[in-house]
This record gives sequence, C-alpha cells and structure tokens, in this order.
Amino acid sequence: MSDGTAVRLEPHEIALLGGGSRAAVTVAVVELYLRGQVEAGLPGTVRAGVADAGRAEQPLSPLAAAVHACLRTPATPTALVKDPGVRLAVAVMRIPLAEAGLLRRPLLGATRAARRHVRDLRREHSLPASRHGLSDSERLLLVGLHGEGALRLLVPRFALRAGLVRRAEVGRAALLKDSPSGTNGGGGAFLSCGGGGGGGGGE
Repeated sequence: MSDGTAVRLEPHEIALLGGGSRAAVTVAVVELYLRGQVEAGLPGTVRAGVADAGRAEQPLSPLAAAVHACLRTPATPTALVKDPGVRLAVAVMRIPLAEAGLLRRPLLGATRAARRHVRDLRREHSLPASRHGLSDSERLLLVGLHGEGALRLLVPRFALRAGLVRRAEVGRAALLKDSPSGTNGGGGAFLSCGGGGGGGGGE
C-alpha cells in the first residue's frame, strides 16, 4: 500500500486529514464564499447567496456542492457537519484517501504518513504576512492547512459572523489593560460583528 505522499490532495482533503470533518466542511464553506454562493446570515450562521457568474469557470468540489445543497435555510457550521448529505459527501471523500494509505481502517483516522505529509505541507505553505495578492486556490489551501489562523487572516469578517472561528474570550479588564489609550482599540477586531459578509472580495 502506498504511503499516500505522492497523492495530490485538494484543500478539503488536507483539512480532513489534519482536522477532521469540521475542518473539511469549513474549507467547503470558504470555497462557496469565495465564489459568492454563500454569505454570513444571522450571527453564527451561513446562508445561500447569489452566485458570481464570473467565478463559475470551475465546478465546485463535491463537498462544497453538498454543503450548498443543504442550505435551503441558514445553518450553523455544526448543523452543516451533521447534515446527512454533507456527511455522505465526507464519507465518499474518505474512500480514495483510505485507498492511498492516508486513512486507517476501520476507524479512518489519519495515518502517521498522512500526518507527516500535512506537517510538511504546512511548513512549505506557511501563513503569509498579508492576504493581499493571493488567488482563491491559494486561500483555500491555506485554510485547509492552517485552519482558524488562516480564516482570521484571509476572511476575518465572514469567518467571525458565520461562526467559523470562535469569538475571543477576553474580559473587559484585559482589553482596557492592553489598550494604549485605555479604551477598546484595534485589538478588538474579533469581538463584535462588523462589516458586510458578502462576496469574497470584500475581506
């Protein structure tokens, strides 16, 4: 059996190996967001948006298509992971990864080779200093590799409003202490909803 390191992995497959189903679904949600097909709904939810025809040159990944299909009503990320159609898409994703030796049977956890491969990819594709100048495919790869750190850098407003990242649990006293002027300055960017959650170019 191959150790899987020669397999070309897609961002959602990398996320599955490195962080499980929730991480893979997060990549699918970001894929849809970058195409304008989803947006943040009520705080902590994702809802279907209006597709950007200019970004439809490539088909959606099967997992992203399954996520989009279940968004008949706004849903939280947790509800998306539990949706039967999304769970089926994740299960289908696991088959070639298991055949490539990247997932163990029967529990289908990541193999040692898979974990090593993901670590190597993280070193090769470290988080940049800025989100500017990156293609959508590069953004998806970084989200697949670095999870919440990439979300906060690349799509911060959408990720916060859609519930893809946790709100910072910082007390008011800590904010006042850390703020140079004694008020809530720039360090509070992730403490409240703000800005539009529309198309991918708005971050």
